[in-house]
Amino acid sequence: QVQLVESGGGLVQPGGSLRLSCAASGSIFSINAMSWYRQAPGKQRELVARSTSGGGTNFVDSVKGRFTISRDNAKNTVYLQMNSLKPDDTAVYYCRVEGLGTNYLRFDYWGQGTQVTVSS
Repeated sequence: QVQLVESGGGLVQPGGSLRLSCAASGSIFSINAMSWYRQAPGKQRELVARSTSGGGTNFVDSVKGRFTISRDNAKNTVYLQMNSLKPDDTAVYYCRVEGLGTNYLRFDYWGQGTQVTVSS
């Protein structure tokens, strides 16, 4: 099985920065994609950023130019650097990891979520 541990959330003022981390561990052969989603109260969960094993990245329009996704493959960890934060960024952020297990079967796991609050 695969376990995901998220960290880095918290309270920050508008214009501030936070870096979220998501570390994957367990029976992992390879990771193909790592993504960040967020869900605000009363709203649907949305994809924020995605990083693939081929080096491609995708961002939702509302965070382009402000957020950066990166990976440390040696640590099976994905980061979301969030700059110029806005109140609309307030949400619970979830990590999602897709890959192959040591059994060569595909897996898809979600982290527990970390709260990001942007407020003055």
